[in-house]
Amino acid sequence: MKEYLIQNAKTFTGETVTLKGWAYSVRKSGKIWFLLLRDGTGIMQIVITKTDADEASFDIKDVITQESSVIVTGLIKAEPRSPGGYEMLASKVELIAVAEEYPISKKEHGTDYLMDNRHLWLRSKRQHAIIRIRHTIIKAIRDFFDDRDFTLMDAPIFQKAATEGTATLFATDYFGEKAYLTQSGQLYGEAGAAAFGKIYTFGPTFRAEKSKTRRHLTEFWMVEPEMAFHDLDMDMDLAEDFVSYIVAQVLEHRRPELETIERDISKLEAIQKPFPRISYTEGVKILQENGVEFEWGNDFGAGDETIISSQFDKPVMVHRYPAAIKAFYMKRDPENDKQVMALDMLAPEGYGEIIGGSQREDDIDAMIKRIKAEGGSEEDYAWYLDLRRYGSFPHSGFGLGVERVVSWICGLKHIRETIPFPRTITRLNP
Repeated sequence: MKEYLIQNAKTFTGETVTLKGWAYSVRKSGKIWFLLLRDGTGIMQIVITKTDADEASFDIKDVITQESSVIVTGLIKAEPRSPGGYEMLASKVELIAVAEEYPISKKEHGTDYLMDNRHLWLRSKRQHAIIRIRHTIIKAIRDFFDDRDFTLMDAPIFQKAATEGTATLFATDYFGEKAYLTQSGQLYGEAGAAAFGKIYTFGPTFRAEKSKTRRHLTEFWMVEPEMAFHDLDMDMDLAEDFVSYIVAQVLEHRRPELETIERDISKLEAIQKPFPRISYTEGVKILQENGVEFEWGNDFGAGDETIISSQFDKPVMVHRYPAAIKAFYMKRDPENDKQVMALDMLAPEGYGEIIGGSQREDDIDAMIKRIKAEGGSEEDYAWYLDLRRYGSFPHSGFGLGVERVVSWICGLKHIRETIPFPRTITRLNP
């Protein structure tokens, strides 16, 4: 039996088809009643009259409730006044299951209540639109790298040592040995770059940050490309192409969803290459010129990033950060040993960092020195140091946080709406 989906209604207008879904809302009026049916791809108005439908189908109006599951059969026709521009004149309605009183009503609910009922809140128009946009962003990520001859390489979730500093690790017992949930797939990605040239890792990452800001989750998804024989400038070129492509794909495929969440689409249409590039030192100057007492060598906070990014209408790439505030694996600037060849991409509109990356240190002696300086063990990183022992090469990469990008592209106030079931320091359920 052919499957018909509401999102494809244009292709079967004028046909009698069967749709399956749930009652989004019901409106009754004498000899006619209206059902808004949602099937996961869209919403369509179903018109049920005593003339067109059999008596049993018409009488379902007396028992059907919001979120009851139904199967409806009828003629599809264009109707500009209906949601999606099409409607069905039903000849048959089959009630599969009557839903109990739905706990999420049209009245206002508090955030905690909605998050406690996240498994049901996902059915709302707004949340549905956000997750559909997230889907397109993830598809764009995979398509971008797959089409450019990158090889997907999965990194382990359990890791023996830190990638981004020991203060944000989730520790667990691993058969009597201490292990950590991954902060990043980068170190393993570097091994992949030595084997395949260009790779990307893509999966969940974990940071035990005790932060309650609108930008932070304890579990989030990150894509991390790693490229052999790429320097910092080539790294920034790729990051620029990557983000431009993601935005273009969302604009092409998810305009209705962007309109549902009332996103200012003109701001996304402004995301065109080239992106501005400034050094960390130039970023410090911007802060000072805007009245911020900021000393060279400090890390940018969320407020600082907002001030810097507000000078531009598209993402800005900040490069060459102080070595003291960046990870051990970043290569020192050959022209200034106090700096590393790092980059951060800051999204406009105050959404902060969406990409962090660098050219990697390829000198084994320098790497060992930095591992020890940060209190690490050469033994824990023995396999990683092998990448420098056996055919070391210049290479670069970056990480893009999916939820940060969803938040920015959708124009959301809080990151908790960007993932189906968010994990924060106060939420482990549902």
